[in-house]
Amino acid sequence: MNPLESELSYPFADLLPAPGSVQEVAPGVGWLRMPLPFALDHINLWLLRDEREGRSGYTVIDCGVATDATRANWEQVFAGAMDQQPVLRVLATHCHPDHVGLSNWLCERFEAPFWLTAGEFGFARMMAAALPGVDGPSAIPHFERHGLQDPAMHEQMRSRRNYYPSLVPAVPAAYTRLQDGQRVAIGDATWRVITGFGHSPEHASLYSEELNVLVSGDMVLPRISTNVSVFAVEPEGNPLQQYLDSLDKFAGLPADVLVLPSHGKPFRGLHTRIAQLRAHHVARLAEVLEACRTPQSAMDIVPIMFRRQLDAHQLSFALGEALAHLHKLWNDGMLRRVTGNDGGDDAVIRFALT
Repeated sequence: MNPLESELSYPFADLLPAPGSVQEVAPGVGWLRMPLPFALDHINLWLLRDEREGRSGYTVIDCGVATDATRANWEQVFAGAMDQQPVLRVLATHCHPDHVGLSNWLCERFEAPFWLTAGEFGFARMMAAALPGVDGPSAIPHFERHGLQDPAMHEQMRSRRNYYPSLVPAVPAAYTRLQDGQRVAIGDATWRVITGFGHSPEHASLYSEELNVLVSGDMVLPRISTNVSVFAVEPEGNPLQQYLDSLDKFAGLPADVLVLPSHGKPFRGLHTRIAQLRAHHVARLAEVLEACRTPQSAMDIVPIMFRRQLDAHQLSFALGEALAHLHKLWNDGMLRRVTGNDGGDDAVIRFALT
């Protein structure tokens, strides 16, 4: 076990729900685990007993990607754990493919409304349509400016034009807005929306005081740090600062709250984990700052932060995350941006100590 993990408590030990099955983790709250076609090979989804307008059924939190394997697992859940009762509402924590991939499929099948924040709905619709700025090819000039010069890697990224639409073939055309602080009644419990930023445009976590349960989505994960990236559509962004600020919003939750993350296993030790995440980023920022004693591009920083071989999918996140750390230090006044003769003989953006 990772030493950091030993500081957390896992109430279900090594138990993992079998494909197509549901494990109860709190009264009326079920845990599903669906496969993903990347290195991060699973996502946790949550099935909550619900009743709306006199109908009994379920609220689904997050959906999985649009693959045959995920659909087959859902079919088993419909026939088994759900006993043919309907999905009454589809709620998404955020717009990433593993969270909204089958949203339209579920909503159309059950004539269910789609609930998420405005920021996530807008970005999901833009990415499903592969609009310029949020499609794969738009990333290439962005990453070129920050030091990615490998033509083979450019070609791999260019081939990802339809990456998001392949996993999210459609997003519902209408939605019900979630907002920070909103209280949502689901079954016998009330859930308070806690929005977070930096990982995605307007991520929604949900906390139930009655159950002492937090659906953390991707904001707080037990084994890995949440990806925080600067993307082509917002090239001047400071997402790491936004993410760290967002963690403050969980400070008032009980120390023994059961955390239901999107990846990894349910755990207790929220405040310990947040302290670990903060320490992780402090350490990475120190490494980046030290490296910038000589001008460094984001691509130069990638092997300092990620000491393993990366494919195109992983590199896009790693480069975005390296840039997020550089941008925080730049916004904090600890680094300056340099280009051309000031930082090299090309147009690559580099960062150096002030």
